[in-house]
Amino acid sequence: MLYPTAQSWLDAPKRRIMLFGMSGLGKTHLSNMLRAGGGWFHYSVDYRIGTRYMGELIADNFKREAMKLPLLRELLLSDSVYISSNITFDNLAPLSTYLGKPGDPEKGGLPFDEYLIRQDQHRSAEIAAMQDTAHFIARAEALYGYPHVVCDTSGSICEVIDPYDRDDALMAELARHVLPIWIKGSEAHTAELIRRFDRAPKPMYYQRDFLTGAWASYLAETGTAPDGVDPDAFVRWTYARALAHRAPRYEAMAQNWGVTITAEEVAAISGTDAFVTLIASKLPS
Repeated sequence: MLYPTAQSWLDAPKRRIMLFGMSGLGKTHLSNMLRAGGGWFHYSVDYRIGTRYMGELIADNFKREAMKLPLLRELLLSDSVYISSNITFDNLAPLSTYLGKPGDPEKGGLPFDEYLIRQDQHRSAEIAAMQDTAHFIARAEALYGYPHVVCDTSGSICEVIDPYDRDDALMAELARHVLPIWIKGSEAHTAELIRRFDRAPKPMYYQRDFLTGAWASYLAETGTAPDGVDPDAFVRWTYARALAHRAPRYEAMAQNWGVTITAEEVAAISGTDAFVTLIASKLPS
């Protein structure tokens, strides 16, 4: 562990951490708070995925749709208009839109094979973005003089590593540079995340074996043909199962490489000093 004791964490002139857990439990909120408190550089993995590694795919998808309209087609072919995404730390809609949902094309669904291709693209992009963490730690200090760095991960990090293998190459490398911190939600948080998702179902990345199993089970359970699936109904049905699938994986990550804090503790943090104290309380004395 990068900081083996509470005192080593408190005395560290440079604190480097990695927040992980389900989206909606406070990773980006906490990252923004640390950045606003001064001295912390915020590295957003989702932002890196959507700009550096999938930005061209996202923009090309926009252009593909625009080319279906005669006016925009003419303007694009003459280089008269420019189309790009406007991803921010707080608005990842272009990335979600590109990932899409499988099912009925009349309801905005993708053919399942195309959906899997985009899922695989996200997996490769997420791994590459995580591997960039050390680069951004060095860059934050060399360019901007930031001593502290928070890596704000995607909710799907537990799907692109093997959380049960202490020798997992990606996690072993990350643990050399950051202290992994799991933000753990309660049953009430899980229920609220599901309610929130039901109101506005969004595309997300799933581990391939989990996804193909869920798709086969959904088709069998509903008796629906692949091109007749309601995309929103499928992702709603899948989401609660994804939360249950990920929970033990996050827990194993925390046990093997890091520490655990709760979403309630995150909500109660009043500033940077309180955060530093909280993490110290989770480390051996």
